[in-house]
Amino acid sequence: MAFRMPDSPEDRALIDRYVIWSRDHTRSRRYMSLLGTNALRVTDDDFAPALADDARRITDAELDALLEFEWRARLTAAWLIGLGERTQFRRTFADLLLESELCYAGQGYCFAFTRFGKPEDADILVAYLDRYLPRSDCHYDQDWAIGALLHLDQKLGTEHAQRFLTSGGLWSRSAFADRDPFTCQRATEQLCAFAERLMGTGH
Repeated sequence: MAFRMPDSPEDRALIDRYVIWSRDHTRSRRYMSLLGTNALRVTDDDFAPALADDARRITDAELDALLEFEWRARLTAAWLIGLGERTQFRRTFADLLLESELCYAGQGYCFAFTRFGKPEDADILVAYLDRYLPRSDCHYDQDWAIGALLHLDQKLGTEHAQRFLTSGGLWSRSAFADRDPFTCQRATEQLCAFAERLMGTGH
């Protein structure tokens, strides 16, 4: 899905409201707090409750609009969708992840798949890894995908990740061969625990 820039007043208001997160006339950068594992280290007391509130309040139409924009908006939308467990976006995220059109946004899709937590989410991650691990020139979101898949394997009692991690397997021949996949899994687990505390859910 080709992205477009937010060029109308309505588009820019949506970005300010959810992606930049204007608060008390102060412009923050919410998307930066959602990058990597930064959410675990935010010291602003308003950040977490405002994020949870927005995950509950944002409409599907607003989320659809954010997913039309560049990576900052897509990352933020993916977090809000994942927190709210809006599984109706699963197919959209599968397509966006497999396209890997934009940097960083895939982190959010992988997070959302762990929140959805179903076998079909694991299948999407497997398809992504099958496509991109063999491409040793591609530093995309393979580390986030393997962390999410290991997390789902543990939750679902499956072993999808193992064939990627065997000696001489795709992981050891990929652009991420020097990354410990279990470190990626721990990062995913920490983000999921953060989300569960935030939304008052348990999985």
